[in-house]
Amino acid sequence: MNTIKTLGQLKKSGYVSKSIKDEIRDNLIKKIKAKENPFPGILGYEDSVIPDTERALLSRHNILFLGLRGQAKTRMARQMTELLDEYIPVVKGSEINDDPVAPTSRYAIDLIAEHGDATPIEWMHRSQRYGEKLATPDVSVADLIGDIDPIKAANLKLSFADERVLHYGIIPRSNRCIFVINELPDLQARIQVSLFNILEEGDLQIRGFKLRLPLDVMFVFTANPEDYTNRGSIVTPLKDRIESQILTHYPKTVETSLAITEQEANIYEAQLARVSISDLVKRLIEQVAFEARGSEFVDKKSGVSARLTIAAYENAVSAAERRAIMNDEGSTHIWISDLVGIIPSITGKIELVYEGEQEGPYQVAFNLLEKSIRTSFSQYFPNPDTLKKKRGKEAGPDDNPYKSITRWFDAGNQLSNFFETKDEDKIQLLYKVDGLHALVKKYFKQANEMETALLMEFVLHGLAAHSLISKKVLDGKIEFKDLMGSMLNIGSQSFSDEDFNDSDFN
Repeated sequence: MNTIKTLGQLKKSGYVSKSIKDEIRDNLIKKIKAKENPFPGILGYEDSVIPDTERALLSRHNILFLGLRGQAKTRMARQMTELLDEYIPVVKGSEINDDPVAPTSRYAIDLIAEHGDATPIEWMHRSQRYGEKLATPDVSVADLIGDIDPIKAANLKLSFADERVLHYGIIPRSNRCIFVINELPDLQARIQVSLFNILEEGDLQIRGFKLRLPLDVMFVFTANPEDYTNRGSIVTPLKDRIESQILTHYPKTVETSLAITEQEANIYEAQLARVSISDLVKRLIEQVAFEARGSEFVDKKSGVSARLTIAAYENAVSAAERRAIMNDEGSTHIWISDLVGIIPSITGKIELVYEGEQEGPYQVAFNLLEKSIRTSFSQYFPNPDTLKKKRGKEAGPDDNPYKSITRWFDAGNQLSNFFETKDEDKIQLLYKVDGLHALVKKYFKQANEMETALLMEFVLHGLAAHSLISKKVLDGKIEFKDLMGSMLNIGSQSFSDEDFNDSDFN
């Protein structure tokens, strides 16, 4: 390849011209035969989106990825470059990557006519064969297709009737490339119409030029279903010309979501060396996203991106790291109380419906975290809800494993868990609660000291989520009390003596 520098040398090498869609098809077939995954790092799509995409590519289709935000639509498109040949020859100096043996532009045709087999060529790497444009309302036909360049006409002393005065847009410059338009519905309808001929006939029209320029482009579009009703829509004739529409989706299981977060989270080695992250905490973070996707306060049409759990995971690690730095601790792990630090990662990643706006983003985010704890709790310990159904019966110690703990709080005891408390102080604090350590050891006999302490804290949060004890998040701490005493305290605060005067009783 390095020795082939002219058209004549290219012909002697036996080079055969191939369209980009045939190129992708041939390379995909090789990967399928070799049992290779053409989309490495894309998790959760093994039985759905990836097979659909492979079928579309084998059919040489243009593709529309339709799905909510954070569903790896653009990432799928970008990975398609790995299905291209490593290098292809192009006419040197061509603006539209002309194939030396099948030129299309006026520049390449004239150059080959003048120099023949001595026409210089260069080699284009597959990493250069990718174009992407975010559709915004201000995108023009000139941006995508091209326009007349008066400066070029003046410099070359050409009339506006000469094809050489044209300035090509981003699509012609992506000839023999993969070209992606993100958020397609955001394009104005008249701009979408300008794509008709390119998709159907492979040619383009610029101003009034009688220009037949067959382009060789693999088009990939992305769109969010929400856009069809909110910001715009894909015009029907354009949808008809996109041969395959592939629906994307969020992870269907917590395990898949866990793997995605682990893969994508940007955690420094120094953080990992200092902060241990238990599987319990990881699952609580992932469950927040699942709770959000089913919440009545969150707009389901907008979706809940996988970026929520990635950002939350990073914030949880940083919350524990910050506490360790403040306490001069060489190592620590993420406590349940550290998860208060992921609230900012939630509030910015969810769109609220009217009822959610009334609640407020912070309260909704906190409620989602509480629901995550509640849902996950029964996977580790007996579900307190089943115990509530036995109220009419006399429950023995085996029937209610939480009785010792709730009695300790019912006796007027309380536990204040400060966010910046040292690990050893927090452990001693947890041991004060009657029955808490015994409960954890009953179900997790092999847990070490730190794991046991984390599970002890988890029990308190779980019981609060099931309304067996009271939990309040205050400035700098979380306070656990008995439920009834807290309710009475609220009542007494609501009806204090100063709220009344003599006229109220007359």
